[in-house]
Amino acid sequence: MRDELLSIIEKNSRIDLKELAVMLGVGEIDVVNELCALEKEGIICGYHTLINWEKTSIEKVNALIEVRVTPQRGKGFDHIAERIYKYPEVKAVYLISGGYDLLVTLEEKSLKDIAMFVSEKLSGLDSVISTATHFILKKYKDHGTILSVHEEDQREVISP
Repeated sequence: MRDELLSIIEKNSRIDLKELAVMLGVGEIDVVNELCALEKEGIICGYHTLINWEKTSIEKVNALIEVRVTPQRGKGFDHIAERIYKYPEVKAVYLISGGYDLLVTLEEKSLKDIAMFVSEKLSGLDSVISTATHFILKKYKDHGTILSVHEEDQREVISP
């Protein structure tokens, strides 16, 4: 039940408990108890709403920052990652393979705000060797949800 429950709520965290119980073939109280246990164990870490900000009047700029760091003796990458994720501007930090060590996602009001964060806060950290900033220009799909649907031209073709 646990794996199936997680798969369902990952796609729709607002699903009705009764509907969830029917889908899983268990009682509603069993679903509630399992959700509480998953939260307590730290498996379910939070519930989020995916918003297509391009369809609102609120301006947001998102960026992916690749960061090359020198890992600290006895602490590896964890210590520098923790310093970075504590900044409120930072939305996510990932340890990655390849030419860079960390991938940091930021969300700010402007390109300038992101540039200032990278130059004043991120690049100034002791362990940071270099950074590469990539601005997200358009989101087509996020968290498994398609945000930008290509609409077919519905006009009739008229030929001479």
